[in-house]
Amino acid sequence: MFTGIVTDVGHVRHIEKRGDTHIVIATNYDVAQVEIGASISCSGVCMTVVDKGGTNDRWFAVTASGETLFKTTMGQWKTGDRVNLERPMRVGDELGGHIVTGHIDSVAEVMLVVPEGESTRMSFQAPAALSRFIASKGSVALDGVSLTVNEVDGLRFGVNIIPHTTKVTTFGKVKPGSKVNLEIDLLARYVARLVKG
Repeated sequence: MFTGIVTDVGHVRHIEKRGDTHIVIATNYDVAQVEIGASISCSGVCMTVVDKGGTNDRWFAVTASGETLFKTTMGQWKTGDRVNLERPMRVGDELGGHIVTGHIDSVAEVMLVVPEGESTRMSFQAPAALSRFIASKGSVALDGVSLTVNEVDGLRFGVNIIPHTTKVTTFGKVKPGSKVNLEIDLLARYVARLVKG
């Protein structure tokens, strides 16, 4: 489980296709404190650490299956791309965002990016099958970032990105046409299931 509060922005250092896809991500994390088999949210995707560097060469590696590449933006990643990173929360940690599983539902497309005061307003289009799970003043995770939905209009929904979030995540580089990993709110998923019966 994660909170959607990004704690590092790494970058893709190497990609190798060998059956599945092996991805090496450079990080500022002290990888000596990261166990092999640990989970790290990589732009919202919960991935398992399968290898890592040392104190002076900070990186970790993950293996992405074909399903992961198909359902997320990871299939389009290339060397140098920036990646939002978050270590899993521990019992007793502050829940600053919302409960995020790292299980991506789909990919959303950025439709609009405009300044609004000191913040940036962004509009996204969700796949039709997921739009009913997105509610005004509800939560979504986009590329692993916990965000509050401002408004919903059909398949489109809007959020405000404050300057701090722009600075400490990859959202400073997002533009219309960009694709982001979308995870709907866990509570919305279960409420919809209960209502459906």
